[in-house]
Amino acid sequence: MSERVSVAKTYKLFIGGKFPRSESGRVYPVTDSKGNFLANAAHASRKDVRDAVVAARKAFPGWSGATAYNRGQVLYRVAEVLEGRRDQFVAEVGAAEGLSGRRAEAVVDAAIDRWVWYAGWTDKVASVLGAANPVAGPYFSFTVPEPTGVVGILAPQKSSLLGLVSVLAPALATGCTAVVVSSAERPLPAITLSEVLATSDLPGGVANILTGRAAELGPWLASHGDVNALDPTGAEDRAELAREAAGTVKRVLAVPAEEPDWTQRPDIARLRRYLEAKTVWHPMGV
Repeated sequence: MSERVSVAKTYKLFIGGKFPRSESGRVYPVTDSKGNFLANAAHASRKDVRDAVVAARKAFPGWSGATAYNRGQVLYRVAEVLEGRRDQFVAEVGAAEGLSGRRAEAVVDAAIDRWVWYAGWTDKVASVLGAANPVAGPYFSFTVPEPTGVVGILAPQKSSLLGLVSVLAPALATGCTAVVVSSAERPLPAITLSEVLATSDLPGGVANILTGRAAELGPWLASHGDVNALDPTGAEDRAELAREAAGTVKRVLAVPAEEPDWTQRPDIARLRRYLEAKTVWHPMGV
C-alpha cells in the first residue's frame, strides 16, 4: 500500500459570520513550537479590516439592543460548544505554545471557564456599574452603562486561546461588537474559536477574527473612523497606535507593557472599559 500524502489545510478569515478568503489572496505558513508545518493561514489585508468593521457595525444595533439575559445565554452557548471541542483546542494550544498535554488541558479549561465567567456578567454590569443618583430637586437621576460600539482588538501574541478569550469575551459581554487580529504565529486556536462562534447562536458580525500581522493591521484599525475603541494588547508600537487613534478621538485601553499572566483570576476592569456612562434626568410626578 502506497504512503498517503497529507492534505495541507488553508484556513480562511471569519467576517460577518462567514469564512471568506483574504481579499489579497495572501497566505502564510503556521508552524508548531518546534518549527513543524501545521497549516496555512490567510494573511488579512486593509480591505479585510474594512469589511470586518462594516460587519461589526451592522451587527452592533441588534447585539447591543438584545436583553442582557439573552446575550448571556448566547455566550454560554459558545462555552458549551467550546467544551465540545476541548480535545481539538488542547492539541492546538499544546502545539502552538509548546505545552505538555496536562498543561494544555489546564489552559483550555481555564479559557472555557473564563468565557462562562464573562457570560455570567451580562445581566449584572448594569446593577454594579449603574447608579440612582441623589439630587436636590424634583428629579430622578439615573446613570446607566451602555456599550461603546465597535472594538478593535489586537489579541495577545503569546497566549493563543486563554489570552484571546480574556480580551474578546468582555467586549461581547458588554454588548460591543469586535474585530480581532489574532496572534500571528499562533493563529490556529483563534481560527477554531471562529468555527465555534459560527456554529453557536452568536449573530454574524458580532465577532470577526482576522489572521495576520498586528504591525500591519493595527494602524488601520486604530485610524478607522467607525471603530470606537482599541485594545492594543498584542501590539508592539502602542504609541504610534495611540497617535493614529487620536485622529478619530478613539478610546485606547491602557494595557500592561508585557502580557500579563492570563491564568490569574479576572476582574471587571475590562468590562468597565468597554462601557459608556449615560446619565438620565426625569422629573418626578406630582
